[in-house]
Amino acid sequence: MNDRLYKLKKLKKVCQFKLAVLALSVSSLYLDANPVPQLDSAHITQTIESQYGERAGKRIRAWFKILDEARELQDSDKILMVNNFFNLFHFVEDIKLWGNKNYWATPMEFIGVSGGDCEDFSIAKYFTLLQLGVSEDKLRITMVKATSVNQYHMVLAYYETPSSIPLVLDNLDKSIKPATQRKDLIPVYSFNGRQLWLNKEKGRGVLAGSSSKLAKWNDLKQRLGVERLKQPKLKLE
Repeated sequence: MNDRLYKLKKLKKVCQFKLAVLALSVSSLYLDANPVPQLDSAHITQTIESQYGERAGKRIRAWFKILDEARELQDSDKILMVNNFFNLFHFVEDIKLWGNKNYWATPMEFIGVSGGDCEDFSIAKYFTLLQLGVSEDKLRITMVKATSVNQYHMVLAYYETPSSIPLVLDNLDKSIKPATQRKDLIPVYSFNGRQLWLNKEKGRGVLAGSSSKLAKWNDLKQRLGVERLKQPKLKLE
């Protein structure tokens, strides 16, 4: 009887160990599901410069410098550097710049042409922060109603913790502020690389499924990189 009890206890420990290993393996797979891609800086710089000109080459080099300098910084410093960098770019409506009423430019196109509309600012900040190692779970591209200009607008929201009031990275108000201090913004929906939320307040909103429901987002992801760069209708420089 004692021998049987000993074997049962031993079997239980073995099962617990295997379950722990399995849980760790699944967790690792989940964490590595969307690894940050390694960038070929020489190839990207050469391509951007050849497609958009010498000044575009200087901008992409400045962008890579931020990636080098900010990688080991705290998130608060990363979002400040990235927000300040991209807010130097020109705001231009899609129809004027691309000949399309609602074109979501890739970060490389945005840097290449030195301008875009609110979606382009937010998207470029989002992917740059991912490249700097900021967790995707902390970032949401957010569609809002901007009462100051009476139109829909897009910003990037950063959540330090799941329950935090987000910080807003915006090209209209260039200072990073908590959402509670942005009374001019009414959230509509938000998304990141995995999920989509419907926002009813200045918090995290209600989960509404996968961000793959957004056709513009799917199209954008297909064009990331420098192999399918689009030329603008309007030259900003």
